[in-house]
Amino acid sequence: MTNEPIRFSPDVEQKQSDEAETIQQLNDAFDVILERTAEDYGRAVRSVHAKAHGVLKGELKIDDGLPPELAQGLFATSGTHQALVRISTNAGDILPDAISLPRGLAIKVLDVVGERLPGADGTAQDFVTNNGKVFVAKDAKTFLGNVKMLAKTTDRLEGTKEVLSAALRGVHNALEAVGASSPKVDTLGGTPNVDPIGETYNSVTPYRWGDYIAKYRLVPVAPDQVALTGRIVEAADRPDAIREDVRVEMERLDAEWEFQVQLCRDLDKQPIEDPTVEWDQAISPFQRVAVLRVPAQDSWNPAQVREIDEETRFSIWTGLAAHQPLGNINRARNETYRHSADFRARVNGCPYHEPSAAQA
Repeated sequence: MTNEPIRFSPDVEQKQSDEAETIQQLNDAFDVILERTAEDYGRAVRSVHAKAHGVLKGELKIDDGLPPELAQGLFATSGTHQALVRISTNAGDILPDAISLPRGLAIKVLDVVGERLPGADGTAQDFVTNNGKVFVAKDAKTFLGNVKMLAKTTDRLEGTKEVLSAALRGVHNALEAVGASSPKVDTLGGTPNVDPIGETYNSVTPYRWGDYIAKYRLVPVAPDQVALTGRIVEAADRPDAIREDVRVEMERLDAEWEFQVQLCRDLDKQPIEDPTVEWDQAISPFQRVAVLRVPAQDSWNPAQVREIDEETRFSIWTGLAAHQPLGNINRARNETYRHSADFRARVNGCPYHEPSAAQA
């Protein structure tokens, strides 16, 4: 590798003059989703990734002997941390699984030491990922348009959504056949209805990596888990098919994902402010820094559902200053994530909390 990793400095970000106004409009749009779903379900759910398919406990083991550019922030010291894991689908309403949408995997790594981001309560480091390679919108203003469209259809026309999802999966397959893709098609229901246990999950957006800048991903490596990669979940007449399948699978297998990092080495080709651009691995390959291990367990244990799904908040802005989220989309996710979580806590009368290893 001839080009050195780019060092982080505040000027790698280019803040827009109307960001505060856009964030307020995002909160307003999310309120439509939050209020409608709370009325329909009799309880508040998340404004995005409302439906969980599995909640799990595991550990993140940080590798020994990492090179200096990788040994940053949480990963500067080798060792093992307990972790909470939530597997979900990205919609803000709880839809039948025949409507196929991108998968998400959120991790809360417990008992992390170091300077924290502003407003980051507790001692955990959150990592929020999904199985797409890029974000659906270039900036928060464009994302706002998408959220407004989703707000208009939240928890309505489920039968129509199932038909549309089937049609969009055909579009996805046609695009894939000619080497193309459309994140928007996938987000609207065209993504293959894959088993989440076998998926690779990406940060999609960039983050500070201590002295540097990076994206990260989780790649399945356990053989029984890799065997599930690309497996299509049969969801006809099974509204909770994914949750059911994950529960059966996690009762028998020990899951393991490599945590890999891609350092930014070219700000022009690996932009900070445009998460619709996939960073070229020829410029900067992914490198392993840790392993997320999740032993076989009941992935829908009622006690863990309450602890992880109902009482816990996952946010990219919960964690260390060394892993600060970067770019317009990530800045917009700060207040909007907290706004959604505060609504959920208030309506449900169930304050979220930041757990520690002793509590977990």
